[in-house]
Amino acid sequence: MGQFIKMTSIDFFYKIKPLIPRRLQIALRRMSASYTRRRTGHIWPISPEAAGAPEGWPQWPDNKKFALILIHDVDTVLGLENCLKLMNLEKRLGFRSSFNFVPEGYLTPEPVRQSLMDSGFEVGVHGLKHDGKLFVNRRKWETKARRINEYLREWDAVGFTSPSMLRNLDWTSELNIEYGCSTFDTDPFEPQPDGFHTIFPFWARNNANTKKYVELPHTLPQDYILFVILREQDNRIWKNKLDWVAANGGMALLNVHPDYINFEETSCSREQYPIGHYTDLLEYVDAKYAGQYWHVLPRELAQYWRSLMLENSRAARAANRGVKAP
Repeated sequence: MGQFIKMTSIDFFYKIKPLIPRRLQIALRRMSASYTRRRTGHIWPISPEAAGAPEGWPQWPDNKKFALILIHDVDTVLGLENCLKLMNLEKRLGFRSSFNFVPEGYLTPEPVRQSLMDSGFEVGVHGLKHDGKLFVNRRKWETKARRINEYLREWDAVGFTSPSMLRNLDWTSELNIEYGCSTFDTDPFEPQPDGFHTIFPFWARNNANTKKYVELPHTLPQDYILFVILREQDNRIWKNKLDWVAANGGMALLNVHPDYINFEETSCSREQYPIGHYTDLLEYVDAKYAGQYWHVLPRELAQYWRSLMLENSRAARAANRGVKAP
């Protein structure tokens, strides 16, 4: 009943959201976030229980201390216009990332996707429309899932992220994906605030336990929450959380939205933050942890995780039978 009430309230909010002026939306969310922050300091930005490694976990490839994954959910046309700027910045600093587009929220030109992939980046699908209604109705979901699968195939994409972090892992398992990024270790500011309290990938399964995919949880706070809603003036929270993830050998996964970055040396609007916050973080991780982190695309990490877990599963079954695994 509690989950039903929670989802009903979320559905109601997204129905009336278009009627609320944007300025008021932000003001209300800031007020709510301020209250939430005061009462959740024991689990955000760090949830101590998230540090535990999965059973049978060995280590990251090449004895790396931790993994680093960068993704970008592109919510609007403005974000689309900033994608290649962000790509070029990351290329210059020696990083790669995944850009996730809303297929029916705006036109995503094929040359943009191709430029990203030709440069060694990844393209993923970010919902279908950015309206908060993806999982409202089971029958409608089936139609939406078919369309999402068409975009996945057309874009040669294997990753899915859900808008506003609204999620239904059971239904999402019906997508033709290798991984999803719709969860987090801890984030009490999201519409569905229940965290999964792990800084490692995990299997996401349907309720019947017949389908599964790799879920990569967000483990660093998203930029919009940090700089627009909480109005942080620097990136110390990012650095402190990354240091904690590194110390515990986990996966540092950060979602930065090109929609809210100010690439110019001008004053930021109400929904912007300076690109220097992100640039400084990338330079920080590369300087402090040079040679210690495994930085790959999310699809590459998901493939590694899947093969590792399947190997562990085979070894466990063999051990139960009293034979040596091949």
